[in-house]
Amino acid sequence: MKKPLRRLYSTFARGGPGAGLLLMRLVAGIAAIADGVAHLQSGLAAEILVIHVLAMAAGILLLAGLWTPISASVVAVFAVWVAVMETLYWRAGILLAAIGAALALLGPGIWSIDARLFGWKRIDLRDREP
Repeated sequence: MKKPLRRLYSTFARGGPGAGLLLMRLVAGIAAIADGVAHLQSGLAAEILVIHVLAMAAGILLLAGLWTPISASVVAVFAVWVAVMETLYWRAGILLAAIGAALALLGPGIWSIDARLFGWKRIDLRDREP
């Protein structure tokens, strides 16, 4: 008899909810990457550029759906930092932080590398020796 095993998340949403999580991942990832690229081209200090490169890397991981809890948390913290430091874009920062926090809590959905690596696995208990 095969028993299912789930790791990392209690579920990987399918159908409409999975598509919604994919859309959230794409929006958050693209926003983090675009903001990082814009700041890289602006010629800021090296310390600040490191933060933006880290946010871009987290955005790339979100696009792929890899290490979603970590990458979404990094994007959320980065977005809060942007909202505090750049008063012109505080609304966008808060929105991106909310999307990042939601992804960190909900998971990546079925269309992600995390789902392939940590999704349902089958273990055959009949072949095990006592």
